[in-house]
Amino acid sequence: MAKQIRLIISKRKFSLTKKVNFICHLDCLGYVSYIDGEGGIIVPKSVRPIIDYEETFLGTQKGSKKQFRYGKLHIREYKDCYIVHMDKVDPRKDPLGHLLIDAPEYLAATIAGLEAAKQAGCTVYTEKKGSNALVDGLKAACLAGTVAATCSYILTSVVKQINRGI
Repeated sequence: MAKQIRLIISKRKFSLTKKVNFICHLDCLGYVSYIDGEGGIIVPKSVRPIIDYEETFLGTQKGSKKQFRYGKLHIREYKDCYIVHMDKVDPRKDPLGHLLIDAPEYLAATIAGLEAAKQAGCTVYTEKKGSNALVDGLKAACLAGTVAATCSYILTSVVKQINRGI
């Protein structure tokens, strides 16, 4: 059963009649890429105007208005489109597994931040004398933890992008 799909891209009209996947049609045109830089599938709102799945707050916003989940399917809603990808682990069923497999940058940042905060806080607290030792230790812990977590997040995100490209 062949479907006819009409596309308007840069004020040009295209009609396609073939027994092929919709995304394949769009990818073959060469005018528009329907895969984002991270491997997510871009679905125009004209194709699927309403998403009636459960809204979620789990996941990185990346500029989206809303996020939805349906099992391992993760959907981000933007002004004109949705970007969809499959997670390997559903974060609602196995949050730790999701952090290990799908979002290791958050787990690495958390561990690095906590360890740096502990080390800096303990060092400053034991070396300081007086009534401000606790406050100074907490300040050092917050600063060191924030710096370590940020650096770790950036580094693991870059490694994840490199691995995705291979």
